[in-house]
Amino acid sequence: ATASTAAASTAAPSTAAAALPSQPAQRQLVLDRGARQLLVLEAGRELRRFPVAIGRPGWETPVGQFQVIELVANPIWEHPATGVHVPPGPDNPLGSRWIGFHRDCRGRSGFNGVEMLTVQGCVSAGFHGTPQRESVGRAVSHGCVRLFDEHVRELFELVEMGTPVTVLP
Repeated sequence: ATASTAAASTAAPSTAAAALPSQPAQRQLVLDRGARQLLVLEAGRELRRFPVAIGRPGWETPVGQFQVIELVANPIWEHPATGVHVPPGPDNPLGSRWIGFHRDCRGRSGFNGVEMLTVQGCVSAGFHGTPQRESVGRAVSHGCVRLFDEHVRELFELVEMGTPVTVLP
């Protein structure tokens, strides 16, 4: 399916307060795209490491400094081209958790492996679960970072709004 990834998806808005809470012991996330690994660091020391899938060529996961801007349990996924919604559940491409860290409202287009896909309006990138377990460890998404669902559930409990996110090439 052309819409099995979430970089261009829309997750339901977070119900978290707009104020950023204080970070426990300088916790941060570092995504190493080259190694396809996500590290959770606390005070500079590795707390946890997860294998991930990243964006495919032409839909690369954005590189740079970001922060967690959305936390959604049981998200609703919106197909980036058709606008069709997929409710929470086992067929949702986002799995059971969405942790957004990047939003770009300039639109985007590129080949998704099957067809040219043009998205008008905002696209988001974030960490999420996936029902496509075989995709973890590969460059296959539209820019999002896929984790095994049990890992994204654990990650969801380790971050808060404002947690720094560094994405390395």
